[in-house]
Amino acid sequence: MRTRVKICGFTRVDEAVSASCLGADAVGLVFYPSSPRHVDIGQAIKIVNALPAFTTAVALFVDEQEARIREILGQVAIDCLQFHGDEPPAACRLYGKRYIKAVRMHEGINLPAIARAYHDAAGLLLDAYRPDAKGGTGHCFDWELIPKEGCGVPIILAGGLDATNVRQAIQAVRPYALDVSSGVEMEKGVKDRVKMAAFLKAANEFEPHEFGQNEHDRKI
Repeated sequence: MRTRVKICGFTRVDEAVSASCLGADAVGLVFYPSSPRHVDIGQAIKIVNALPAFTTAVALFVDEQEARIREILGQVAIDCLQFHGDEPPAACRLYGKRYIKAVRMHEGINLPAIARAYHDAAGLLLDAYRPDAKGGTGHCFDWELIPKEGCGVPIILAGGLDATNVRQAIQAVRPYALDVSSGVEMEKGVKDRVKMAAFLKAANEFEPHEFGQNEHDRKI
């Protein structure tokens, strides 16, 4: 089974549509006011309504108030939620939607324990730890921090990915999916179609048997 790709941080309709047409499985919309990729409800509605069929719309939140999340979900056709803050499991389960929990990776982190706590997550998104940022840093983390035996929840690898290191990432981690933002941008919040195409080509050009099955495949 091929490695899925989510491209995150869209602010423009045409760029999100291009990503989908190029083969992205999911597009991410950032509802975090401190992010340079932040979108408001009006922008989000336009982007989601323009997406072709079979493209998943993911909404990213960082320690957001429940009322605000429900306001957004009441107006935007979101398929999946992504929590990038310190949200406990119960807070992620309030909305009756599939959710992804981001984990900022650092020395000493107990990923299996986190996976047990968020056992019903659609995936754990593993990102680089930076004390001054909640994601989208453009930095890799040490992939050796990921247990070789997996953690029981599908892994979505993020952090410093671009077309030059996709093959290495898939070989080293064998994730269920990749998540990219800054690695396919001209500037923060402005995607580059050529970079998106190169990233997706690099992610999809290898046969699955080249690396063996990823953890999620072995479970189904």
